[in-house]
Amino acid sequence: MSVLFISGIDTDIGKTYATGLLAKALMQQGIDVITQKLVQTGVAIDRYSGEMNMADDIVTHRELMGMPLQPCDLDFTTCPYRYEKPASPHLSARLSKQTLNPEMITNATRRLQADYDVVLLEGAGGLLVPITEQLLTLDYIASQNYPIILVTSGRLGSINHTLLSLEAITSRGLKVHSVIYNHIHDAADNTDAEIANSTIDFLQHYLKKNYPDTHWLQLAQQDKNDSNANELTLPKDFI
Repeated sequence: MSVLFISGIDTDIGKTYATGLLAKALMQQGIDVITQKLVQTGVAIDRYSGEMNMADDIVTHRELMGMPLQPCDLDFTTCPYRYEKPASPHLSARLSKQTLNPEMITNATRRLQADYDVVLLEGAGGLLVPITEQLLTLDYIASQNYPIILVTSGRLGSINHTLLSLEAITSRGLKVHSVIYNHIHDAADNTDAEIANSTIDFLQHYLKKNYPDTHWLQLAQQDKNDSNANELTLPKDFI
């Protein structure tokens, strides 16, 4: 299990934050970990060089991990494909008149695997987002047989979206490694506390019954003055 794929029930659900903090937690356990981004859209072009900037999510990962950009970031191994249009990858690639080759992403992941114990590969949007005209994100995950970590929240509709995502993962014979409930998203989105608490209760019972081997993690908003704020606590058998 040297690669874990981080996906979410929707876009803007907190995958990037969860990925960075998960990487930090693994580092604190003494695990040599790196993060990777499947593809990034909505990336600015440098006004002076005319070149595409670094993937924003990779920058956020490193900030959360408390480390500078690494050589594998600077040579774009951690995110080979970056597009300007903030849209589904298949559209962003088409508008840029570029072809996204999934094998290039796979080769980048393998290079990272050679140097690190664990690679956390963050997707773009949800599981069924098309990364090319012919290939959905879940198609790609299935081709590599990656275990999946699913990020969810308590906003209205999350139960439906979470269960649909779990069904999609199971239908491909893939492992649901963990579900991360993102309280930070709830706070930012002013999610109704009664709905959020009910969502947590329902999902925990559903996972216990149907996915007993799946880890349940919670990413909680804490006091900004707390040095341990927003930390993920991992079970001993997480990796």
